[in-house]
Parts: sequence; structure tokens; C-alpha cells
Amino acid sequence: MLSLLKRYRRPLMVGVLLLYPLVAFLLSGRKGRDPNPIDRAVIAVTSPVQQVLTASIEGSVSAVRHYLDLRGVRQENDALRLENLQLRASVQALGESRTENERLRKLLGYAEAAAGPEIPARVVGVNPVAKLLSVRISAGEKEGVFRGMSVVTPDGIVGQVIRATGSYSDVALVTDSQSRVAVRVQRSRARGTASGAGSGPLKLENMLRTEDVDDGDLIITSGTDGIYPPGLVVGRVTHLEKKEHGMFQGGDIVPAVDTSKLEEVLVVGSPYSAMAQGSAAEGASK
Repeated sequence: MLSLLKRYRRPLMVGVLLLYPLVAFLLSGRKGRDPNPIDRAVIAVTSPVQQVLTASIEGSVSAVRHYLDLRGVRQENDALRLENLQLRASVQALGESRTENERLRKLLGYAEAAAGPEIPARVVGVNPVAKLLSVRISAGEKEGVFRGMSVVTPDGIVGQVIRATGSYSDVALVTDSQSRVAVRVQRSRARGTASGAGSGPLKLENMLRTEDVDDGDLIITSGTDGIYPPGLVVGRVTHLEKKEHGMFQGGDIVPAVDTSKLEEVLVVGSPYSAMAQGSAAEGASK
């Protein structure tokens, strides 16, 4: 017992000094006596300690309240941040849907204005082999697509169907190095050939040096190659080269369609491709 008193004598003394004013006040009760010298000494000694303890308790309570407030604000910020991300995702989805609707509306308008059958399709694959620039579309023999039909968008030509299966077809792009398209200058009706270069612009070939063609002229299909119907947009002439000697002049044609960003296309036929389809059907029946 004595060892415990010795060990905790300082805390006990402080406790007694702190409790003494309270006990003295309770004992005095209604007497209302004036504080004696001992009371004054104890009050003088304990008042600073009481102030420190009171300030510490109030500071702790304030810190706890501040922490709880900050925690609530942080949770609210997290919720608002999540809501903001969801709203942004919704806006992006709506923007993508709006863009897709605009493309499909243009495609539908072109199909309604064009003559002959038009089969809509989506681009579902890109040929990774550099030797043949082609894409795969989501329409095939079941939808009436066959080899030789041309593929276009409302902006211009895309390429030619080179293989058709049940539900899919492969389309060789006009930018492929083996592609050749019979074209004419819309303004002057001069004829020539648009050849694929593998990448970049098409090449204007077989245009007589005496023909009227200038930079910026619109190039359209002539329809004489039996692949593309006449009047489809190919692109515009740039970097025209008119040589002083020789029979032909040349230049570049910037394609009207960026084939690297294709999403929806239309498969169309020409009278020649229709005859080719009929010949193939007759051969199969025999």
C-alpha cells in the first residue's frame, strides 16, 4: 500500500489540490464565507492547471469534430466525383450515339437518292497484311453481296468486293496499290485513271496532256470500268504535273473518304456487276 502511495504520490497530490476547491465549496454550502489564505493559495495554484486541462479537452473535442467534418466532406467529395465520372461517361456515350446517328442518316439519305440496290454494312475487321489493303464488312451472300460490287459512303468511293461469303465480305480499298478506277474531271469531263499507291493520295494517270484539268478539280467515277457506277466522288486533284513533252499529265488525288476511319458503308452494284452475278448464277445452275 505504501509503495503504491509513493509511486503515485504526485498524481494524488495534484488530484487533491484540484478537488480541494470543490470540496471546500460544497462544505461551505450556504454559509457563503470568504476564502481563507489556504483557499486562495490552492485556487491560485490549481487555476492554471484547470485552464490547461479545460483548453486541452476543448481542443480535443474541436479536433474530433473537425475530423468528423472533414471525413464527411471527403465522403461527399468522393460521391460527387463518382457522380461526375458517371455523368461524363453518359455525355460521351450520348455524343458517340449522336455521331453514329448522323453517319447513318447520311447513309440512309444517300441510299434513298441512289438508283439500284444498296446494302448497308458495318466494317468489322481490317486486313493486317500490307500487300492488300482491305477491310471486312458485315454483309455477304445472304444479304445479296457478291464479288465485283462496289463499296461507297455518302462522301465517296471506298473499294470493291473481292470475296463474299455467307455473312461477310472482303473489300479491297481504292488506296491499295492494285486498285484502278476509271475517272473523269467533273468540270471538264476529261477522262483518266485513279490508281492506288498503297498509302497517301491516289495517282492520276492516263490523263492526256491536252486535257483540261487543274488543281482542286473534283474527280468522279466515269462508270466505264464496269466496277463503279458513274458520278461517284473519288477525290480532288492536287500537285498536278503538266509536262512539256509526252502524251500524259499526272498528279495526286486526295481521296474523298478516309479509309482508315471507316465504320459504316453501302454496297452498290453496277449493270456490269449485275450481269456478272447473273453469269455466275447460270454457271452454278449448270
